[in-house]
Amino acid sequence: MSGFLHFLRDNARWLAGGLLFTFFSSYGQTFFIALSAGHIREDYGLTHGGFGTVYMIATLASALTLPYLGSIVDRRSMRAVTLLVVPMLAAACVMMAVSRHVALLLLSIYLLRLFGQGMMVHSAYTATARWFSAQRGRALSVVILGHNAGDAVFPIVFVAVAGLVGWRNGWLLAAASLVIVALPLIASLVAVDRTPRATDPAPRAIDARDWTRGEVLRDPMFYLLMLGVMAPGFIVTTVFFHQVYLVELRGWSLGVFAASFTMAALVNSIFTLVSGQLIDRFSGLALLPFVLVPLGVACLILGVLEANWTPFLFMAALGLSNGLSTTLFGAVWPEVYGLRHLGAIRSLVVAAMVFASAAGPGITGVLIDRGVSYPGQIVTMGLYCFAVSLLLLPISRRLRTRAVANVPPPAPA
Repeated sequence: MSGFLHFLRDNARWLAGGLLFTFFSSYGQTFFIALSAGHIREDYGLTHGGFGTVYMIATLASALTLPYLGSIVDRRSMRAVTLLVVPMLAAACVMMAVSRHVALLLLSIYLLRLFGQGMMVHSAYTATARWFSAQRGRALSVVILGHNAGDAVFPIVFVAVAGLVGWRNGWLLAAASLVIVALPLIASLVAVDRTPRATDPAPRAIDARDWTRGEVLRDPMFYLLMLGVMAPGFIVTTVFFHQVYLVELRGWSLGVFAASFTMAALVNSIFTLVSGQLIDRFSGLALLPFVLVPLGVACLILGVLEANWTPFLFMAALGLSNGLSTTLFGAVWPEVYGLRHLGAIRSLVVAAMVFASAAGPGITGVLIDRGVSYPGQIVTMGLYCFAVSLLLLPISRRLRTRAVANVPPPAPA
């Protein structure tokens, strides 16, 4: 514990900067935007399906844009990235507050998703992975706690503020918090990039040679890895999107299901820190085959059990899964593809994850409309997690061998 406290003390400015990035990224996350869903449908005359379509289009558009914008993290300092990304997210909040037409609503959500869920998170993870080599897992686990803090704070605050001053003014206050609080704080904290120190421990994981984004796209291993990386976004977003339907099927109380989120947040926070320690000890690639196992267990629990306590057991397993996967998927890419082009490569990964989160609710919704059992779909997702875990066992060994041997990337066809 003393070693961890010394790590926090010695690296406080960079860890705090990354944590604030993930904390304020909440304004572009699904859970925050959904707090205004009822008001948006009423003001714009949209049905549930109509708003869902607008949201899906905006999210997919942000996923397509991110690979082009995300590479700036490789070419610009984190302070320069901050001075671009945070004001753009604030502008998106203002647009959400003042827009009166569906076209502007779509543009608002597109910018919120691109600069909130996309660039804020992408920048924090990329910079942290680059700044910390020997203690990358530990550093990422601290930065990722900003997500958990946002989940805990912003829903309560926004609902209270919207009740007092209206939902549109609530978005204006969100923009003000970005300009007045987030921008100066983060810019000052990341004004100087962290460089390796003589006191840093020797890294246990070996980073691969530096691949370009084009080389990564020609690597078959990348697409096999994505089978695992895209699963959490697809499954978790699907479960949360259709939670009301599931609660009705099981005869549970929606209030009880909502209360179970506290269990997920608690377990998530604990295992986010635990996973950071494990990554630094064993490497991300060594842990990769096991990261989807808790998610598979969570799916089986939710798909098979019907007791009233099931949501709490599911959320505990889901929190464990999220704590492991979020940190691991932030740490593993330097071990596979190096650091020099990490921003460009991670932008591809984040875009794919956003795409999966957008596609999941739509695909499962169509299957539900066609009479396919929703609990059966959830069980199938769990079996998929176990199958991919088995596939990742030989893949992780091959990638570790490739990194140690410094194997060159595939040549253009």
